[in-house]
Amino acid sequence: MPSKPLHCKRWVSTYIYYMITLRKSQERGYADHGWLKSYHSFSFAGYHDPEHMGFASLRVINEDRIAPGTGFGTHGHRDMEIVSYVLSGNLAHKDSIGNVKGIPPGDVQRLSAGTGVQHSEFNHAEGQETHFLQIWIEPNAKGIAPGYEQKTFANTAKQGKLKLVASPTGADGSVTIHADAALYAGLLTASETASLALAPNHKSYVHLVRGELKVNGHLLKTGDAAKLVGESVVELTDAVEAEVLVFDLV
Repeated sequence: MPSKPLHCKRWVSTYIYYMITLRKSQERGYADHGWLKSYHSFSFAGYHDPEHMGFASLRVINEDRIAPGTGFGTHGHRDMEIVSYVLSGNLAHKDSIGNVKGIPPGDVQRLSAGTGVQHSEFNHAEGQETHFLQIWIEPNAKGIAPGYEQKTFANTAKQGKLKLVASPTGADGSVTIHADAALYAGLLTASETASLALAPNHKSYVHLVRGELKVNGHLLKTGDAAKLVGESVVELTDAVEAEVLVFDLV
């Protein structure tokens, strides 16, 4: 059964919902194409779930594993902010605006599709799978010029904290996304906690890349996620070798 909202509160005469909804790893869509194995947090390609079409401006989180010597051939995108977060291996990227890059673990890549861009993504390594998250965020303006940015975020910058890695302003050395969203990455062990204050009317989506931790008291394991609505803070505790992504969404 799909996870249900865990709690809500009533304030004065208006219902203000404070909800934490868990999205378990095994509830995600899954596709096995042989060369590509992919989990879909939201409806994508052949996976359609009307209850999981996206969350605020967050449209796609695909956890992809690409077999050696294979990849996505040249294809196009428009009006979407695409963020790649590599977990292992290396992702080879080539696009129609002149970028030919390798994306290793620790790097965050942002591709702004804007008026239109063609690109390909391959795993050229022999005997090594490329494991990465591809994230799509709806832009706050359409018809912008396509753009590319890639930055390295060392583990030391993420250890025991939430490091801003993508934001509308490029603050704190993050890549700049043309969207009303911010993305934080963190590495937490059992003795470490982290928190993120949320502005009024903001939502948060927490995706646990690996390990275990609790989000506002609710346990997540590898691949699980939590949607937070009406909460004032994201509290991450009781971590077990955890790597986590936290989205701050309007």
